[in-house]
Amino acid sequence: MALFNVLIVDDEQEFREMTIKRLNKKDLQCYGAESGEEAMEQMQMREIDVVLLDVKMPGMDGIMTLREIKRLKPMTEVVMLTGHASVESGIDGMKLGAFDYLMKPIELEPLIEKLKNAYQKKKTHQEKIEMAQIKKHMAMPC
Repeated sequence: MALFNVLIVDDEQEFREMTIKRLNKKDLQCYGAESGEEAMEQMQMREIDVVLLDVKMPGMDGIMTLREIKRLKPMTEVVMLTGHASVESGIDGMKLGAFDYLMKPIELEPLIEKLKNAYQKKKTHQEKIEMAQIKKHMAMPC
């Protein structure tokens, strides 16, 4: 059984497919999108826990996509992918709610560690919300 669901959003098809293949072998359920627009469609169709999001994409870039993800699915954690020239964009992404950013090229083990940490943050946050709702419900008079 997959540990959690990851959406890989990158316009570079070879990178996207290779990353999906490598992560699937590590028991992560991965999906791919080649654009911000396609990423948003995927987010509507299935439960995504963590998004690995390239900053530089034609059309709807990573920052615009991040804003939209956080607006529609605020609990979804996002890890930004940047090249050397776009480190500023990774930092901007964190200011807008991204979990963290990684520089390309990325090695598999640090990537998996970052995705797991992002998922753990999401899970902890969800559990706190659920506990607060249970306490609120229990405190209500019958």
